[in-house]
Amino acid sequence: MRAWQVPELGEPGAVMELTEVPDPMAGPGEIVVRVLATVASFPDVLMCRGQYQARPPLPFIPGIELCDEVVSLGEGVTNREIGERVIGSPVLPNGAFAERAVMRADRVFKAPEVLDDAEAAGFYIGYQTGWFGLHRRAGLRAGDTLLVHAAAGGVGSAAVQIGKALGARVIGVVGGADKAKYARQLGADVTIDRLTEDFVPIVKDVTGGRRADVIYDPVGGEAYDRSAKCVAFEGRVLVVGFAGGKIPQPPLNHALVKNYSIMGLHWGLYASYDPAAVSDAHAALTDLASEGAIKPLISERLPLESAADAVQGVADGTTVGRIALINS
Repeated sequence: MRAWQVPELGEPGAVMELTEVPDPMAGPGEIVVRVLATVASFPDVLMCRGQYQARPPLPFIPGIELCDEVVSLGEGVTNREIGERVIGSPVLPNGAFAERAVMRADRVFKAPEVLDDAEAAGFYIGYQTGWFGLHRRAGLRAGDTLLVHAAAGGVGSAAVQIGKALGARVIGVVGGADKAKYARQLGADVTIDRLTEDFVPIVKDVTGGRRADVIYDPVGGEAYDRSAKCVAFEGRVLVVGFAGGKIPQPPLNHALVKNYSIMGLHWGLYASYDPAAVSDAHAALTDLASEGAIKPLISERLPLESAADAVQGVADGTTVGRIALINS
């Protein structure tokens, strides 16, 4: 089969190679799937650089989420059917940027019928992260003000839609006019271009001085530091990632005197500690999708052959929205 391999670590556009590799085989409890669509994401960038939390041995196939069709079942698999359309993450080192992949049968979910293949491919990690972060960890309530950093990115775009579905007023911070337009399409009530505007005074102004009840931060660095200046009394700062490249070191005395909470979210741990909660989240998210409340907004649909360029675009920050790769 065709697959994009990474034989050495580096920038995606330089190290990803389209090549022929043997078809994967399903082990016990696993399934082999035909990849229908996948999406380029920032974790793919980090994986190519050797900076991701999962570091598969070289060479590996990147790609962490996909929509696919089940083609074979491994020993002991009774909960999946041949031909079923499912979503989830592949078993590394054989990722999603290939014609076929292997997945754990107990960690895949039925693709929502209302979503096409490209949309369904982007409906897993970002939306699960947003649901656990906003609904479970931060306790976002109707009427709250939610500030989302990187609102046009993978996890940020999902957080915007989930925030709106939960009844919040959403402020999206982005980097560029095109990304601001995309965030508005997602449903953001207010958009702020961090390249030309300071989000701190704007958040204070649009909230009448109350500031943001929940801050969703997948960026870290300066974004986190300045977020602490516009979090509300009894607000919650949700640390999701460090796409900006710098891990902040918050002064805890500030959280004490300003009476706000700092909480972290590592969504991947739920698969080990509380897998039933992941299934429940998928059911809740599928219901919201069926109601039309949430839906991945795919800005580009490209062939699998464009995977390296797409991932490099994510690395460079030049892409807008979610880029889907279609396996024809």
